[in-house]
Amino acid sequence: MRELIRLITDEEAQTTAEYALVILGAAAVAGALIAWAAGGKVIKNFFTKIFDKLTSGF
Repeated sequence: MRELIRLITDEEAQTTAEYALVILGAAAVAGALIAWAAGGKVIKNFFTKIFDKLTSGF
């Protein structure tokens, strides 16, 4: 029972999972930016709208 409680409250695995999610998120953003730079129409329109809103002050 103590081992089960230790495994449930162990934060090392949670930290590893959080790092993995951050890396996956960063990879997704990088992939979208690459697709935008390569000229994908849907992604290009998406990022163009975002940049326009950011530069116009919302």
